[in-house]
Amino acid sequence: MSLKNDLLLKALKGEEMSRPPVWMMRQAGRYLPDYIKLRNKYDFFTRVQTPELACEITLHPVDQVGVDAAIIFSDILVVPQAMGMTVLMEEGKGPLLPEVVKNQADIDALITDGVEENLSYVTAALSLTKKELNDRVPLIGFAGAPFTLLCYMVEGKGSKTFDKAKQFCFTQPALAHSLLQKITDVTITYLKAQIKAGADVVQVFDSWSGMLSPADFRTYAQPYLTQIAQAVSPYAPVILFPKGSWYALPDLSKSGAAGIGIDWTITPALARQMAGSNITLQGNFDPCKLLTSPAQIRKDVHDMIDAFGVNRYIANLGHGIMPNVPVDHARAFVDAVKEYTIK
Repeated sequence: MSLKNDLLLKALKGEEMSRPPVWMMRQAGRYLPDYIKLRNKYDFFTRVQTPELACEITLHPVDQVGVDAAIIFSDILVVPQAMGMTVLMEEGKGPLLPEVVKNQADIDALITDGVEENLSYVTAALSLTKKELNDRVPLIGFAGAPFTLLCYMVEGKGSKTFDKAKQFCFTQPALAHSLLQKITDVTITYLKAQIKAGADVVQVFDSWSGMLSPADFRTYAQPYLTQIAQAVSPYAPVILFPKGSWYALPDLSKSGAAGIGIDWTITPALARQMAGSNITLQGNFDPCKLLTSPAQIRKDVHDMIDAFGVNRYIANLGHGIMPNVPVDHARAFVDAVKEYTIK
């Protein structure tokens, strides 16, 4: 079977387009009333670990908002969990990892075998979703990037600065690289399993890489993102999203990835100039702008596409959609992309 809507795959291959594809990070989730009903009924990891629930949540935005791709409902912290760490998730409070990585013994204790079995609920959710989608749109799988996962595994919770995690890297670089390599190896295995289960594209979220200076990014983030892109891209297109690290565009455009996500802190023109013309850019609408009027959203989206151009471009947000965005505003964003015509 071939996909009825393969715009995302065409954009990542660099084919000629009449409009860009559109999807939104965190599109399967907390701004949708049907998701809130399930959230009130089941705790977070029950939703993630029950393939039928993860599938239902993944399909919501395809059915209700009309996006050009589905992204599996899961979480980046399933990888530390699969490596043997405890991850707790409190509604409205974010993640908590009670036992953090502090030394070599903690790194040695992390499990790297049996990842596919430990995360079989994700691959089962992907297979089920692939079947339920019935080739309407592509299915995106994902994982957290090694540096971002290190941040949580060392800090133990979310942070505005991740001082502890950065201190760990800067004062014990050998330990940091040993941990980063372990996460990288597991992530490569995990992403390949996702592709085997039905993911057409995979995205790697480096949510906290923007905490690093360009030089530190080249040391603690880039080598591992590149390893993942090179190992996984023979099986499916890889999109890297190093939030806040637009300075890395020239280097990452040579990583083997098919696409790079960018946030709103860089202009489309500069992003294209830095990335070159052989890689697809994704982004970079500020999610807060979804709180303006549908008419304003439409205007801003059209301006954004004018600036990026329709080829080698995926319309998306520069970060995840927020819980207080009205569904009709999310729909206005998607519709604005769909009705775009080349001037």
